[in-house]
Order: sequence, then C-alpha cells, then structure tokens
Amino acid sequence: MTRSERIAALHAAARERILILDGSWGVMFQRMGLEEADFRGDRFSEAAYPGQMKGNNDILCLTRPERVTELHDAYFAAGADISETNTFSATMIAQDDYKLDADSVRDINLEGAKLARAAADAWTAKTPDKPRFAAGSIGPLNKMLSMSSNVNDPGHRAVMFDEVYEAYRMQVKALNEGGVDLYLIETITDTLNCKACIKAIMDIEEEGMEKLPIWISGTITDRSGRTLSGQTVEAFWNSVRHAKPFAIGFNCALGADLMRPHIASLSRIADTLVAAYPNAGLPNEMGQYDETPGQTSCAVGGWAKDGIVNILGGCCGTTPEHIAAIAKAVAGVKPRDPAPTSHDMRLAGLEPFVLAS
Repeated sequence: MTRSERIAALHAAARERILILDGSWGVMFQRMGLEEADFRGDRFSEAAYPGQMKGNNDILCLTRPERVTELHDAYFAAGADISETNTFSATMIAQDDYKLDADSVRDINLEGAKLARAAADAWTAKTPDKPRFAAGSIGPLNKMLSMSSNVNDPGHRAVMFDEVYEAYRMQVKALNEGGVDLYLIETITDTLNCKACIKAIMDIEEEGMEKLPIWISGTITDRSGRTLSGQTVEAFWNSVRHAKPFAIGFNCALGADLMRPHIASLSRIADTLVAAYPNAGLPNEMGQYDETPGQTSCAVGGWAKDGIVNILGGCCGTTPEHIAAIAKAVAGVKPRDPAPTSHDMRLAGLEPFVLAS
C-alpha cells in the first residue's frame, strides 16, 4: 500500500474497532541483557564517544537493529495494530547526554522508522484483513520550556523555544522520510515543548512534506490530576486541540486505576479519538512493575466496555503478554464515539477557560 492508502486504512480501522498499541520497550530491552558493546557496535567507539552508552536504547536502531525488529514482531504477534519506532529520546537535546552528533541522531530516527515500516509491512502481508501501522515515537525532552531548572531563579531556562523547535524538526523530518504512518508525541510533561513539536510538524508540512496524522499523549504525574507543568486535563486539551489530532490521550506515570478518571474526563470533551496506555500499575520498592497481564487487561477492558476509549496499549512494565491480554479483552467491543465538536473559544493556562459563543 502507499502511505495515503495506509492512512486511510488506519482511519477505517479506528472506526471499526478499538486499536491496540504496543507496550514497553525499555523493560524488554532490559530482559535481553544487552551489554555496552551491543549499544556501541562498530560505529560508536569509546575513543570517539566517551562515557557510558549502555541504556541509550534508541541507538540500538543503528547497532543492533535485529533486536529492534524482534520487539516489533513480538508486539505485532501479540495483537498490536500499531508499533512505535524505537526513537523515544532521539532528539539532539536528549542525545546530548551521550554526546551524539547530528548525523547520528538523524540516522537513529531514519533507521528506526525504516525498521518499524518493514515490520508493519511484513505483518500486513501476513494478515491483509488486519493492517499494521508504524507510529513515529517523539518523546519528552530532559529540559522544559515552561519551568525553571534552577529553584533559585524562576526565570531560568536550560533551553529556548527555538532550540526545542529545531530538535523536533530534525526528528520529524527523519521519521517522515523513514516511512512512519503517524506521529506519536508522547509522555508530554511540558505542554510548551509539545507545542514546539506541533509547530515543527505544521511548518514542515507547509513546506511540502507529506501530512500525517498526529497522536498527542500527555502525562498526569500524580494524584493532583495535572501534568508536570501544572495543567488540568481540560486545559491540556484546550492547548493542543488546534493541531486537530488524530488521537489525544495519556500514558505513563500512573497505573490504570489512577488513570481512569482522567481518561473519562478527556473522553467527555475531545472531538477526536481518545487513547490510553498506562503503566503496569505503580512501581514497587525496587522500581519493578508487578501488575499482571490479567490485572491490566481487566482494568482497561472495563474502559472499553464503558465506551471511553478508542486506542489502548501499555507503557512502563507492560510486555507482549500484557498487550495480548488487552487485545483479547477488547475484541469485538465498539470503539468510543468522539464528543461533538465545540465551536466555543477554548483557552488555557493552568486551568481551562471557555467563552461560549
């Protein structure tokens, strides 16, 4: 299929059923027992790139691509409709922790997209009635535009808007060139960072790059019901709805039990698809996730039956077994109907403001 045909198939599938996203990549790479040499490969010698490279999972797109493909295949085999590129931290800003150069960062995104594309195409060929899709993973940065990194100087910023914009611009272009079907701006802690990414996408599309659906996924960081930069669920939606996203939702930070009220709130107001991929519960004292596939699937399966979601998957601690259980739990369940489009003026700071027409 051409990319336009794949995007049409994605929209058609979303009308027919609840779509399934893949699960955690970090926990699966940890299970592989990869060593420093796996992350460095032949390209990233210690002499040229000093310091530890182990833990930089994105670089495996270049040094151990077969391991990345292995995870795409595992999640597609579990029933995922959509698998993410292994590019969660593949921006110049995040990869500066490993002192990677611009060519390397671009190549991570380009090759990550190609690996996801090849895996999705292979699985689509096996099951033409269930096409598979590749989502370009665009994760959060380790620096925020909305908040100071210095508690003694509220005005201090470790990064400026133009830097964030350019970092995302590079990533978006490479993901598009590599063949992804949609962008997933995920685990958003700072809405202003997200808006820089949205602007980069829109600007590049204005310059002629093929337009792709955008999926935006924020993070509610604690029981307060706010993002790390302080916004409520409705304020977050008001801030990004101008992008006319294919889907809006939340992931990470919380398990399904604590995430549900926030997904329900979003479901009542969003005139597009609502997506959720919670952690496998909250981490234990050792930082591990104990929630079983049955527990996770029972929780999010209830969301599906209550009609508040269109896309489900898993974040930290979830495995192919979790995804298989979720896919089974929601099989045959009707997807949520989007809320009616509101033509009121909807603004936001930390709180929403609606000016009725």
